[in-house]
Amino acid sequence: MQILTFAAIDIGSYEVGMKIMELSPKNGIREIDYVRYGIELGKDAYRRGKIGNEMLEELCQVLGDFTRIMKEYQVDDYRACATSAIRETSNCLLILDKIQVRTGLVVEVLSNSEQRFLGYKSIASNEESFQKIIQKGTAIVDVGGGSIQISLFDKDALVSTQNLRVGTLRIRERLADVESRTTHFADIIEEMINNELKSYKRLYLKDREIKHMILVGDYLNHIMNQGTGFGNRSFTREEYQELYRQVIARTPQEMAQKLGLASDDISLVFPALIIYKRLIEETGAETIWIPGLNLSDGLAYDYAEKKKIFKPVHNFENDILEAAKNIAKRYQSNKTHLAGTEYLALTIFDKMKRIHGMNKRDRLLLQIAVLLHDCGKYISMNHTAECSYQIVMSTEIIGLSHREREIIASAIRFNTEEFVSFEEFAIGSRLDRNDYLLTAKISAILRVANSMDRSHKQKFKNVKVTLKERELLVVVDTVEDITLEQGLFSHKAEFFETIFSIRPVIRQKRQV
Repeated sequence: MQILTFAAIDIGSYEVGMKIMELSPKNGIREIDYVRYGIELGKDAYRRGKIGNEMLEELCQVLGDFTRIMKEYQVDDYRACATSAIRETSNCLLILDKIQVRTGLVVEVLSNSEQRFLGYKSIASNEESFQKIIQKGTAIVDVGGGSIQISLFDKDALVSTQNLRVGTLRIRERLADVESRTTHFADIIEEMINNELKSYKRLYLKDREIKHMILVGDYLNHIMNQGTGFGNRSFTREEYQELYRQVIARTPQEMAQKLGLASDDISLVFPALIIYKRLIEETGAETIWIPGLNLSDGLAYDYAEKKKIFKPVHNFENDILEAAKNIAKRYQSNKTHLAGTEYLALTIFDKMKRIHGMNKRDRLLLQIAVLLHDCGKYISMNHTAECSYQIVMSTEIIGLSHREREIIASAIRFNTEEFVSFEEFAIGSRLDRNDYLLTAKISAILRVANSMDRSHKQKFKNVKVTLKERELLVVVDTVEDITLEQGLFSHKAEFFETIFSIRPVIRQKRQV
Protein backbone atom coordinates (compact mmCIF):
# COMPACT_ATOMS: atom_id res chain seq x y z
CA MET A 1 0.00 0.00 0.00
CA GLN A 2 1.36 3.41 -1.00
CA ILE A 3 1.91 5.64 2.07
CA LEU A 4 3.45 9.09 1.64
CA THR A 5 4.57 11.44 4.39
CA PHE A 6 3.72 15.00 3.45
CA ALA A 7 4.41 18.35 5.12
CA ALA A 8 2.02 21.28 4.56
CA ILE A 9 3.37 24.69 5.61
CA ASP A 10 1.05 27.69 5.91
CA ILE A 11 2.65 31.14 6.33
CA GLY A 12 -0.32 33.20 7.47
CA SER A 13 -1.03 36.71 8.69
CA TYR A 14 -0.43 36.00 12.38
CA GLU A 15 0.77 32.43 12.53
CA VAL A 16 3.10 30.00 10.75
CA GLY A 17 1.99 26.40 10.94
CA MET A 18 3.14 23.03 9.63
CA LYS A 19 1.18 19.80 9.57
CA ILE A 20 2.94 16.48 9.03
CA MET A 21 0.53 13.99 7.46
CA GLU A 22 0.41 10.45 6.17
CA LEU A 23 -1.43 10.00 2.87
CA SER A 24 -2.67 6.59 1.76
CA PRO A 25 -5.47 5.16 -0.42
CA LYS A 26 -6.79 3.10 2.49
CA ASN A 27 -6.71 5.60 5.36
CA GLY A 28 -6.88 8.87 3.41
CA ILE A 29 -5.24 11.78 5.27
CA ARG A 30 -3.94 11.17 8.79
CA GLU A 31 -2.37 13.98 10.80
CA ILE A 32 0.83 12.97 12.63
CA ASP A 33 1.99 16.29 14.04
CA TYR A 34 0.99 19.96 14.01
CA VAL A 35 3.57 22.64 14.81
CA ARG A 36 2.51 26.31 15.15
CA TYR A 37 4.32 29.54 15.87
CA GLY A 38 2.66 32.92 16.40
CA ILE A 39 4.21 35.73 14.36
CA GLU A 40 2.18 38.73 13.19
CA LEU A 41 3.49 39.21 9.67
CA GLY A 42 0.25 40.94 8.76
CA LYS A 43 0.89 43.67 11.33
CA ASP A 44 3.85 44.90 9.26
CA ALA A 45 2.30 44.05 5.89
CA TYR A 46 -1.06 45.77 6.35
CA ARG A 47 0.31 48.83 8.15
CA ARG A 48 3.61 49.49 6.34
CA GLY A 49 3.26 47.52 3.11
CA LYS A 50 6.39 45.47 3.80
CA ILE A 51 7.87 43.10 6.38
CA GLY A 52 10.76 44.47 8.44
CA ASN A 53 14.15 42.78 8.75
CA GLU A 54 13.68 41.79 12.39
CA MET A 55 10.43 39.97 11.70
CA LEU A 56 11.87 38.39 8.54
CA GLU A 57 14.80 37.04 10.57
CA GLU A 58 12.35 35.52 13.03
CA LEU A 59 10.36 33.95 10.17
CA CYS A 60 13.49 32.39 8.67
CA GLN A 61 14.45 30.91 12.04
CA VAL A 62 11.01 29.34 12.42
CA LEU A 63 11.04 27.91 8.90
CA GLY A 64 14.57 26.62 9.51
CA ASP A 65 13.20 24.72 12.52
CA PHE A 66 10.40 23.38 10.32
CA THR A 67 12.91 21.97 7.81
CA ARG A 68 14.71 20.13 10.63
CA ILE A 69 11.41 18.66 11.83
CA MET A 70 10.64 17.56 8.27
CA LYS A 71 13.97 15.70 8.13
CA GLU A 72 13.21 13.97 11.43
CA TYR A 73 9.92 12.72 10.01
CA GLN A 74 11.61 11.83 6.70
CA VAL A 75 8.89 13.51 4.69
CA ASP A 76 8.57 12.46 1.05
CA ASP A 77 7.39 15.86 -0.15
CA TYR A 78 6.18 19.24 1.06
CA ARG A 79 4.37 22.35 -0.06
CA ALA A 80 4.97 25.73 1.59
CA CYS A 81 2.50 28.52 0.85
CA ALA A 82 2.23 32.15 1.87
CA THR A 83 -0.98 34.17 1.83
CA SER A 84 -1.95 37.86 2.00
CA ALA A 85 0.62 38.94 4.60
CA ILE A 86 3.42 38.28 2.09
CA ARG A 87 1.34 38.68 -1.07
CA GLU A 88 0.54 42.30 -0.26
CA THR A 89 4.11 43.38 0.58
CA SER A 90 6.28 45.51 -1.69
CA ASN A 91 9.33 43.34 -0.88
CA CYS A 92 7.64 40.00 -1.63
CA LEU A 93 10.32 38.65 -4.01
CA LEU A 94 13.13 39.60 -1.61
CA ILE A 95 11.34 37.77 1.21
CA LEU A 96 10.94 34.59 -0.86
CA ASP A 97 14.59 34.69 -1.96
CA LYS A 98 15.84 35.13 1.60
CA ILE A 99 13.70 32.24 2.86
CA GLN A 100 15.04 29.93 0.13
CA VAL A 101 18.68 30.92 0.72
CA ARG A 102 18.40 30.61 4.51
CA THR A 103 16.20 27.49 4.79
CA GLY A 104 16.13 25.78 1.40
CA LEU A 105 12.33 26.04 1.32
CA VAL A 106 10.65 27.12 -1.91
CA VAL A 107 7.62 29.16 -0.84
CA GLU A 108 4.68 29.66 -3.18
CA VAL A 109 2.62 32.83 -2.83
CA LEU A 110 -1.05 32.00 -3.33
CA SER A 111 -3.49 34.40 -4.93
CA ASN A 112 -6.60 34.94 -2.84
CA SER A 113 -8.70 32.72 -5.12
CA GLU A 114 -6.13 29.89 -4.90
CA GLN A 115 -5.90 30.24 -1.13
CA ARG A 116 -9.66 30.11 -0.61
CA PHE A 117 -10.04 27.23 -3.08
CA LEU A 118 -7.54 25.17 -1.08
CA GLY A 119 -9.29 26.14 2.14
CA TYR A 120 -12.54 24.98 0.62
CA LYS A 121 -10.86 21.72 -0.45
CA SER A 122 -9.92 21.14 3.18
CA ILE A 123 -13.62 21.25 4.06
CA ALA A 124 -14.45 18.93 1.17
CA SER A 125 -11.96 16.40 2.54
CA ASN A 126 -14.72 15.54 5.02
CA GLU A 127 -16.60 14.27 1.99
CA GLU A 128 -19.70 12.71 3.49
CA SER A 129 -20.66 15.76 5.60
CA PHE A 130 -19.68 18.26 2.91
CA GLN A 131 -21.65 16.59 0.09
CA LYS A 132 -24.74 16.33 2.30
CA ILE A 133 -24.65 19.96 3.47
CA ILE A 134 -24.14 21.67 0.09
CA GLN A 135 -27.24 20.10 -1.43
CA LYS A 136 -29.17 23.02 0.08
CA GLY A 137 -28.20 26.70 0.26
CA THR A 138 -24.84 26.86 2.08
CA ALA A 139 -22.40 29.66 2.82
CA ILE A 140 -18.75 28.93 3.59
CA VAL A 141 -17.38 31.84 5.64
CA ASP A 142 -13.58 31.89 5.83
CA VAL A 143 -12.32 34.64 8.16
CA GLY A 144 -8.60 35.38 7.92
CA GLY A 145 -6.31 38.12 9.12
CA GLY A 146 -6.55 40.15 5.92
CA SER A 147 -10.04 39.44 4.59
CA ILE A 148 -13.25 37.41 4.64
CA GLN A 149 -14.21 35.02 1.86
CA ILE A 150 -17.88 34.10 1.44
CA SER A 151 -18.67 31.24 -0.96
CA LEU A 152 -22.25 30.23 -1.70
CA PHE A 153 -23.29 26.70 -2.71
CA ASP A 154 -26.62 25.30 -3.79
CA LYS A 155 -27.54 21.89 -5.24
CA ASP A 156 -23.94 20.64 -5.11
CA ALA A 157 -22.64 23.60 -7.16
CA LEU A 158 -20.70 26.76 -6.36
CA VAL A 159 -22.95 29.77 -6.99
CA SER A 160 -20.63 32.67 -6.16
CA THR A 161 -17.61 33.68 -4.11
CA GLN A 162 -16.64 37.13 -2.89
CA ASN A 163 -13.75 38.58 -0.93
CA LEU A 164 -14.24 41.40 1.62
CA ARG A 165 -11.10 43.14 2.90
CA VAL A 166 -12.15 43.26 6.55
CA GLY A 167 -10.09 40.49 8.16
CA THR A 168 -9.45 40.28 11.88
CA LEU A 169 -5.91 41.66 11.87
CA ARG A 170 -6.87 44.45 9.50
CA ILE A 171 -9.78 45.39 11.78
CA ARG A 172 -7.55 45.36 14.86
CA GLU A 173 -4.93 47.57 13.24
CA ARG A 174 -7.51 50.08 12.03
CA LEU A 175 -9.24 50.30 15.41
CA ALA A 176 -6.15 50.14 17.61
CA ASP A 177 -6.60 53.75 18.79
CA VAL A 178 -10.34 53.40 19.31
CA GLU A 179 -10.53 50.38 21.65
CA SER A 180 -9.20 52.20 24.73
CA ARG A 181 -11.70 55.05 24.28
CA THR A 182 -14.91 53.00 24.40
CA THR A 183 -16.69 50.46 26.58
CA HIS A 184 -18.68 49.21 23.59
CA PHE A 185 -15.89 47.96 21.35
CA ALA A 186 -18.05 45.16 19.90
CA ASP A 187 -20.53 47.78 18.66
CA ILE A 188 -17.70 49.72 17.02
CA ILE A 189 -16.52 46.59 15.16
CA GLU A 190 -20.07 45.86 14.03
CA GLU A 191 -20.46 49.41 12.78
CA MET A 192 -17.22 49.08 10.82
CA ILE A 193 -18.20 45.87 9.03
CA ASN A 194 -21.94 46.48 8.62
CA ASN A 195 -21.69 48.48 5.40
CA GLU A 196 -19.60 45.75 3.73
CA LEU A 197 -21.96 42.99 4.87
CA LYS A 198 -25.14 44.82 3.88
CA SER A 199 -23.69 45.66 0.45
CA TYR A 200 -22.77 41.99 0.02
CA LYS A 201 -26.29 40.92 1.01
CA ARG A 202 -27.89 43.36 -1.44
CA LEU A 203 -25.70 42.29 -4.36
CA TYR A 204 -25.31 38.55 -3.85
CA LEU A 205 -27.90 37.17 -1.46
CA LYS A 206 -31.11 38.88 -2.60
CA ASP A 207 -33.77 36.14 -2.48
CA ARG A 208 -31.27 33.30 -2.05
CA GLU A 209 -32.12 31.01 0.86
CA ILE A 210 -29.17 30.02 3.07
CA LYS A 211 -29.89 27.01 5.26
CA HIS A 212 -26.38 26.15 6.44
CA MET A 213 -23.20 28.02 7.26
CA ILE A 214 -19.72 26.50 7.46
CA LEU A 215 -17.30 28.51 9.59
CA VAL A 216 -13.58 28.49 8.87
CA GLY A 217 -10.92 30.43 10.77
CA ASP A 218 -7.48 30.06 12.28
CA TYR A 219 -8.56 30.13 15.94
CA LEU A 220 -11.82 28.19 15.70
CA ASN A 221 -10.15 24.79 16.05
CA HIS A 222 -8.49 25.89 19.27
CA ILE A 223 -11.68 27.41 20.67
CA MET A 224 -13.65 24.22 19.96
CA ASN A 225 -11.48 22.28 22.39
CA GLN A 226 -11.73 24.69 25.31
CA GLY A 227 -15.10 23.74 26.75
CA THR A 228 -17.02 26.60 25.19
CA GLY A 229 -19.70 24.46 23.61
CA PHE A 230 -18.13 24.70 20.17
CA GLY A 231 -16.78 21.17 20.53
CA ASN A 232 -19.92 19.66 19.01
CA ARG A 233 -18.87 21.16 15.65
CA SER A 234 -22.52 21.47 14.60
CA PHE A 235 -25.13 23.64 16.30
CA THR A 236 -28.15 25.82 15.67
CA ARG A 237 -28.28 29.58 15.11
CA GLU A 238 -29.76 30.08 18.58
CA GLU A 239 -26.98 28.00 20.19
CA TYR A 240 -24.33 30.11 18.47
CA GLN A 241 -26.00 33.34 19.61
CA GLU A 242 -26.06 32.09 23.20
CA LEU A 243 -22.40 31.06 23.06
CA TYR A 244 -21.56 34.44 21.57
CA ARG A 245 -23.35 36.26 24.41
CA GLN A 246 -21.47 34.20 26.99
CA VAL A 247 -18.09 34.95 25.44
CA ILE A 248 -18.73 38.61 24.71
CA ALA A 249 -19.86 39.31 28.31
CA ARG A 250 -16.38 38.50 29.63
CA THR A 251 -13.45 40.86 29.93
CA PRO A 252 -10.53 40.25 27.52
CA GLN A 253 -8.57 38.71 30.42
CA GLU A 254 -11.44 36.38 31.37
CA MET A 255 -11.97 35.50 27.72
CA ALA A 256 -8.29 34.65 27.24
CA GLN A 257 -8.34 32.41 30.32
CA LYS A 258 -11.57 30.69 29.29
CA LEU A 259 -10.43 30.03 25.73
CA GLY A 260 -6.85 29.16 26.63
CA LEU A 261 -5.38 31.89 24.43
CA ALA A 262 -2.85 34.68 24.87
CA SER A 263 -4.34 38.14 25.44
CA ASP A 264 -3.00 39.32 22.05
CA ASP A 265 -4.86 36.47 20.36
CA ILE A 266 -8.16 37.58 21.90
CA SER A 267 -7.93 40.82 19.92
CA LEU A 268 -8.13 38.64 16.78
CA VAL A 269 -10.72 36.13 18.00
CA PHE A 270 -13.09 38.90 19.09
CA PRO A 271 -13.64 40.42 15.59
CA ALA A 272 -13.99 36.93 14.07
CA LEU A 273 -16.81 35.97 16.44
CA ILE A 274 -18.60 39.25 15.62
CA ILE A 275 -18.22 38.70 11.86
CA TYR A 276 -19.67 35.18 12.15
CA LYS A 277 -22.58 36.49 14.25
CA ARG A 278 -23.42 39.26 11.78
CA LEU A 279 -23.29 36.94 8.77
CA ILE A 280 -25.52 34.41 10.52
CA GLU A 281 -28.00 37.25 11.12
CA GLU A 282 -27.81 38.56 7.55
CA THR A 283 -28.16 35.14 5.89
CA GLY A 284 -30.64 33.62 8.32
CA ALA A 285 -28.63 30.37 8.38
CA GLU A 286 -30.30 27.77 10.59
CA THR A 287 -27.43 25.35 11.23
CA ILE A 288 -23.73 26.07 11.76
CA TRP A 289 -20.87 23.64 11.13
CA ILE A 290 -17.23 24.04 12.15
CA PRO A 291 -15.21 21.35 10.32
CA GLY A 292 -12.03 22.13 12.31
CA LEU A 293 -9.72 22.22 9.29
CA ASN A 294 -7.45 24.84 7.71
CA LEU A 295 -5.29 25.62 4.68
CA SER A 296 -2.74 22.93 5.55
CA ASP A 297 -5.44 20.26 5.27
CA GLY A 298 -6.38 21.69 1.88
CA LEU A 299 -2.76 21.51 0.72
CA ALA A 300 -2.57 17.84 1.72
CA TYR A 301 -5.91 17.04 0.05
CA ASP A 302 -4.87 18.82 -3.15
CA TYR A 303 -1.52 16.97 -3.19
CA ALA A 304 -3.17 13.58 -2.65
CA GLU A 305 -5.66 14.33 -5.42
CA LYS A 306 -2.94 15.30 -7.92
CA LYS A 307 -0.84 12.24 -7.02
CA LYS A 308 -3.96 10.08 -7.51
CA ILE A 309 -3.63 8.64 -3.99
CA PHE A 310 -7.41 8.86 -3.88
CA LYS A 311 -10.14 10.21 -6.12
CA PRO A 312 -12.38 12.96 -4.72
CA VAL A 313 -16.14 12.52 -4.80
CA HIS A 314 -16.75 16.23 -5.39
CA ASN A 315 -15.99 17.71 -8.83
CA PHE A 316 -13.83 20.77 -8.09
CA GLU A 317 -13.26 21.65 -11.75
CA ASN A 318 -17.01 21.95 -12.12
CA ASP A 319 -17.01 24.53 -9.30
CA ILE A 320 -14.61 26.73 -11.29
CA LEU A 321 -16.84 26.41 -14.38
CA GLU A 322 -19.99 27.15 -12.38
CA ALA A 323 -18.35 30.29 -11.00
CA ALA A 324 -17.52 31.40 -14.57
CA LYS A 325 -21.08 30.65 -15.76
CA ASN A 326 -22.51 32.75 -12.94
CA ILE A 327 -20.25 35.65 -13.92
CA ALA A 328 -21.49 35.35 -17.53
CA LYS A 329 -25.07 35.29 -16.24
CA ARG A 330 -24.46 38.41 -14.13
CA TYR A 331 -23.35 40.29 -17.26
CA GLN A 332 -26.27 38.91 -19.28
CA SER A 333 -24.27 37.00 -21.88
CA ASN A 334 -26.21 35.01 -24.48
CA LYS A 335 -26.50 31.54 -22.95
CA THR A 336 -27.27 29.62 -26.16
CA HIS A 337 -24.44 31.37 -28.05
CA LEU A 338 -22.00 30.48 -25.27
CA ALA A 339 -23.12 26.83 -25.27
CA GLY A 340 -22.66 26.54 -29.05
CA THR A 341 -19.28 28.29 -29.05
CA GLU A 342 -18.12 26.20 -26.08
CA TYR A 343 -18.97 22.97 -27.93
CA LEU A 344 -17.12 24.11 -31.06
CA ALA A 345 -14.05 25.33 -29.16
CA LEU A 346 -13.69 22.16 -27.09
CA THR A 347 -14.25 19.93 -30.13
CA ILE A 348 -11.48 21.76 -32.00
CA PHE A 349 -9.21 21.50 -28.93
CA ASP A 350 -9.78 17.74 -28.61
CA LYS A 351 -9.19 17.08 -32.33
CA MET A 352 -5.96 19.12 -32.24
CA LYS A 353 -4.34 17.38 -29.25
CA ARG A 354 -1.30 16.09 -31.11
CA ILE A 355 -0.78 19.52 -32.69
CA HIS A 356 -1.34 22.18 -30.04
CA GLY A 357 0.64 20.69 -27.12
CA MET A 358 -1.80 21.97 -24.49
CA ASN A 359 -2.91 20.03 -21.41
CA LYS A 360 -6.13 19.42 -19.49
CA ARG A 361 -5.74 22.58 -17.42
CA ASP A 362 -5.29 24.65 -20.59
CA ARG A 363 -8.55 23.15 -21.87
CA LEU A 364 -10.27 24.49 -18.77
CA LEU A 365 -8.81 27.97 -19.39
CA LEU A 366 -10.14 27.85 -22.97
CA GLN A 367 -13.56 26.83 -21.69
CA ILE A 368 -13.67 29.76 -19.25
CA ALA A 369 -12.47 32.17 -21.97
CA VAL A 370 -15.43 31.09 -24.11
CA LEU A 371 -17.87 31.55 -21.23
CA LEU A 372 -16.63 35.09 -20.47
CA HIS A 373 -15.71 36.44 -23.91
CA ASP A 374 -18.96 38.40 -24.34
CA CYS A 375 -19.43 39.83 -20.82
CA GLY A 376 -17.97 43.22 -21.82
CA LYS A 377 -21.07 43.98 -23.92
CA TYR A 378 -22.88 44.70 -20.67
CA ILE A 379 -20.69 47.81 -20.32
CA SER A 380 -19.94 48.81 -23.92
CA MET A 381 -20.99 47.48 -27.29
CA ASN A 382 -18.15 49.39 -28.97
CA HIS A 383 -15.31 48.32 -26.66
CA THR A 384 -16.41 44.80 -25.78
CA ALA A 385 -12.94 43.21 -25.84
CA GLU A 386 -11.36 45.76 -23.51
CA CYS A 387 -14.35 45.75 -21.15
CA SER A 388 -14.35 41.95 -21.06
CA TYR A 389 -10.63 42.03 -20.26
CA GLN A 390 -11.19 44.44 -17.37
CA ILE A 391 -14.12 42.44 -16.00
CA VAL A 392 -12.12 39.20 -15.93
CA MET A 393 -9.08 40.89 -14.39
CA SER A 394 -11.26 42.51 -11.72
CA THR A 395 -13.37 39.47 -10.90
CA GLU A 396 -12.14 36.70 -8.65
CA ILE A 397 -12.67 33.21 -10.04
CA ILE A 398 -12.15 30.70 -7.26
CA GLY A 399 -9.53 28.08 -8.08
CA LEU A 400 -7.68 30.17 -10.68
CA SER A 401 -4.38 31.91 -10.07
CA HIS A 402 -3.79 35.54 -11.05
CA ARG A 403 -1.62 34.24 -13.91
CA GLU A 404 -4.40 32.02 -15.26
CA ARG A 405 -6.92 34.81 -15.00
CA GLU A 406 -4.63 37.12 -16.98
CA ILE A 407 -4.16 34.48 -19.69
CA ILE A 408 -7.95 34.14 -20.02
CA ALA A 409 -8.49 37.91 -20.04
CA SER A 410 -5.76 38.43 -22.67
CA ALA A 411 -7.11 35.64 -24.90
CA ILE A 412 -10.53 37.30 -24.76
CA ARG A 413 -9.07 40.72 -25.59
CA PHE A 414 -7.32 39.30 -28.67
CA ASN A 415 -10.46 37.52 -29.79
CA THR A 416 -11.30 40.73 -31.68
CA GLU A 417 -8.20 42.91 -31.30
CA GLU A 418 -5.01 42.43 -33.34
CA PHE A 419 -2.54 40.12 -31.64
CA VAL A 420 0.66 41.93 -30.61
CA SER A 421 4.34 41.03 -30.30
CA PHE A 422 5.66 39.58 -27.05
CA GLU A 423 7.55 42.79 -26.31
CA GLU A 424 4.34 44.82 -26.48
CA PHE A 425 2.34 42.10 -24.71
CA ALA A 426 4.81 42.01 -21.80
CA ILE A 427 4.47 45.72 -20.97
CA GLY A 428 2.73 45.87 -17.59
CA SER A 429 2.22 42.08 -17.51
CA ARG A 430 3.74 39.34 -15.35
CA LEU A 431 3.21 36.71 -18.04
CA ASP A 432 6.26 35.08 -19.61
CA ARG A 433 6.92 33.78 -23.14
CA ASN A 434 5.24 30.43 -22.50
CA ASP A 435 2.16 32.22 -21.20
CA TYR A 436 2.22 34.45 -24.29
CA LEU A 437 2.18 31.38 -26.55
CA LEU A 438 -0.62 29.76 -24.55
CA THR A 439 -2.64 32.98 -24.81
CA ALA A 440 -2.16 32.97 -28.58
CA LYS A 441 -3.33 29.34 -28.85
CA ILE A 442 -6.43 29.86 -26.74
CA SER A 443 -7.26 33.06 -28.60
CA ALA A 444 -6.85 31.34 -32.00
CA ILE A 445 -9.32 28.58 -31.07
CA LEU A 446 -11.73 31.08 -29.51
CA ARG A 447 -11.66 33.24 -32.68
CA VAL A 448 -12.55 30.33 -34.95
CA ALA A 449 -15.25 28.90 -32.69
CA ASN A 450 -16.82 32.32 -32.09
CA SER A 451 -16.82 33.24 -35.80
CA MET A 452 -18.85 30.11 -36.58
CA ASP A 453 -21.77 31.58 -34.64
CA ARG A 454 -21.27 35.22 -35.54
CA SER A 455 -25.01 35.73 -36.07
CA HIS A 456 -25.77 34.19 -32.62
CA LYS A 457 -28.42 32.03 -34.33
CA GLN A 458 -26.74 28.64 -33.72
CA LYS A 459 -26.99 27.66 -37.39
CA PHE A 460 -24.57 24.76 -36.99
CA LYS A 461 -26.63 22.08 -35.29
CA ASN A 462 -24.42 19.15 -36.23
CA VAL A 463 -20.68 19.68 -36.56
CA LYS A 464 -17.99 17.17 -37.38
CA VAL A 465 -14.33 18.18 -37.03
CA THR A 466 -11.59 16.17 -38.71
CA LEU A 467 -7.84 16.80 -38.85
CA LYS A 468 -6.40 15.85 -42.25
CA GLU A 469 -2.76 16.60 -42.91
CA ARG A 470 -2.56 20.42 -42.77
CA GLU A 471 -6.28 21.09 -42.75
CA LEU A 472 -8.81 21.19 -39.94
CA LEU A 473 -11.99 20.26 -41.77
CA VAL A 474 -15.19 21.52 -40.13
CA VAL A 475 -18.22 19.88 -41.77
CA VAL A 476 -21.52 21.49 -40.80
CA ASP A 477 -24.87 19.86 -41.38
CA THR A 478 -27.38 22.66 -41.94
CA VAL A 479 -29.87 24.10 -44.43
CA GLU A 480 -29.29 27.63 -43.11
CA ASP A 481 -27.55 30.32 -45.15
CA ILE A 482 -24.01 30.48 -43.70
CA THR A 483 -22.64 33.14 -46.05
CA LEU A 484 -21.94 35.49 -43.11
CA GLU A 485 -20.04 32.83 -41.16
CA GLN A 486 -18.00 31.76 -44.20
CA GLY A 487 -17.16 35.36 -45.03
CA LEU A 488 -15.88 36.19 -41.54
CA PHE A 489 -14.26 32.81 -41.03
CA SER A 490 -11.38 33.37 -43.48
CA HIS A 491 -9.82 36.20 -41.42
CA LYS A 492 -9.98 34.15 -38.23
CA ALA A 493 -8.59 31.15 -40.11
CA GLU A 494 -5.46 33.10 -41.07
CA PHE A 495 -4.52 33.73 -37.44
CA PHE A 496 -5.30 30.11 -36.54
CA GLU A 497 -3.01 28.92 -39.34
CA THR A 498 -0.25 31.29 -38.19
CA ILE A 499 -0.37 29.79 -34.70
CA PHE A 500 -0.83 26.08 -35.49
CA SER A 501 0.29 25.74 -39.15
CA ILE A 502 -3.10 24.14 -39.75
CA ARG A 503 -5.74 25.72 -42.00
CA PRO A 504 -9.36 25.48 -40.76
CA VAL A 505 -11.89 25.01 -43.54
CA ILE A 506 -15.71 25.08 -43.37
CA ARG A 507 -17.72 22.75 -45.57
CA GLN A 508 -21.49 22.72 -45.64
CA LYS A 509 -23.38 19.45 -45.83
CA ARG A 510 -26.95 20.37 -46.67
CA GLN A 511 -29.73 18.30 -45.19
CA VAL A 512 -32.06 16.63 -47.66
